[in-house]
Order: sequence, then C-alpha cells, then structure tokens
Amino acid sequence: MRKGEKGILAVIAVLSVVLAGTKIWQDGNAKNDGEDRGIPFYSTADSRLKAAGSDLYHRLKCRECHALWGSRDMTANVPAPALDGIGSLKDEKWLYEYFSAQDPQAVVPSRLKKAYRMPSYAHLSEQERQTLAAYVASLKVQDWYLEETRKAEYEKLTGKPYPGSR
Repeated sequence: MRKGEKGILAVIAVLSVVLAGTKIWQDGNAKNDGEDRGIPFYSTADSRLKAAGSDLYHRLKCRECHALWGSRDMTANVPAPALDGIGSLKDEKWLYEYFSAQDPQAVVPSRLKKAYRMPSYAHLSEQERQTLAAYVASLKVQDWYLEETRKAEYEKLTGKPYPGSR
C-alpha cells in the first residue's frame, strides 16, 4: 500500500467511526414514538384478593381457555379472549352479573361449539362470584395501550384510518 493510500484509509475509518457514533447518540436522544413504555398490564388487587382470585382462576380451570399475563394452556385451542386488561373494559358489577348468569351466552353471545362456550358460574357461592368478579375487574391495562389496541382493531376491521388519527 502506498503512503497516501494509508492516510486516506485512516481518514475514512475515522469518519466512519464519527458518523456511526453520531447516529447512535442521535438515536439515543431522539423522541421516539416506538419508545418502550413498559408492560401495559397491571392489577389493582390487594394481596388477599390476588390470592383468592388466583385460587378461583386455577380451581375453575379458566386457564384452559383464557390467557392471563401471557400464560395460556398450550394444549387448548379455544379462541377465548385473554383476560389481561379486561377490567379496563368491564366493571365489577357487570362481571358479577355475567358470572351469575344461568346462561352466559344470553349476555355475550358465542358462536363456539357448546363444549367450548363460557360456562355458568351461577352454582358458585355469592362470595366466590363476588371474589371472581373483583379479581377479574382488577386486571387493568394502561390507557395508552387500550387506545392503541382500539385503533389497530378498528383499522384492521374497517380498512379505514381510526377517527381522530393523523
């Protein structure tokens, strides 16, 4: 390699390092719409309700159909909704009435085969239904995530921009 070529390569190398460093620094300091806002799901339940609700959730085998905190029975193939954030959509009173219904499909119609439909929990004691309703109502989702989910679902179902979007 000639004397001048070494100098040119050195300048190119230095410029490359400076440009890469500048890009990394800018990316780290830029406002980013895709910034990590953390896990959007949380519970407002106290430790007593978490324990009692979790016990009912497992005893009633809710996990066979419903995911909770990303955990689902991998052998199940039922298209039931995840319960993460359901308390941001339905309140405790509504959930209690739903769990108390003799026919839950009268409240929320289902096109699933009868074997896969939501069972009635009217046979549970009033206290158990209240505990289950309070526990499920405590499963919340951050407002920003709920809005993003509504927007994505609207656009997926209609093929149109979400009202109020830019």
